Amino acid sequence: MERYTLREAQDHLQELIQEAQAGKTIVILDEQDQAVQLVPLPVVGKPRQPGSARGQIKIAPDFDAPIPVK
Repeated sequence: MERYTLREAQDHLQELIQEAQAGKTIVILDEQDQAVQLVPLPVVGKPRQPGSARGQIKIAPDFDAPIPVK
């Protein structure tokens, strides 16, 4: 775990982001010694593919017909 002051983090933000994306734990401290942790967001699944459900969805021919009133 590497610790940086707020000033150091501001001066080297791009490098710190790259280190965090590579798996390092980055801690940034302000003047009151309150800390934040810089971590990468996990990649969730694969990107959506437009049209990937083509042919799998069936819609009834009367799906937009008025609902009968009773």
